[in-house]
Amino acid sequence: MNPQELRNMTVEELTAKESDFRKEYFNLRMQVATGQSENPMTLRNKRRDIARLKTIIAEKEKKTNE
Repeated sequence: MNPQELRNMTVEELTAKESDFRKEYFNLRMQVATGQSENPMTLRNKRRDIARLKTIIAEKEKKTNE
């Protein structure tokens, strides 16, 4: 996901998106563990997307608290 698209979202939308990404990450982990996943790099990409979301959420919360 593009960071610029994420920065245009509200904190509530970002937390909902984070929840969705965590569910997808869990499902990807299960697929990799059972050998069903064709591309294990998607696991790494999803983990980075979650980290990116958390960073943007923290930036927005810090900005509102100042």
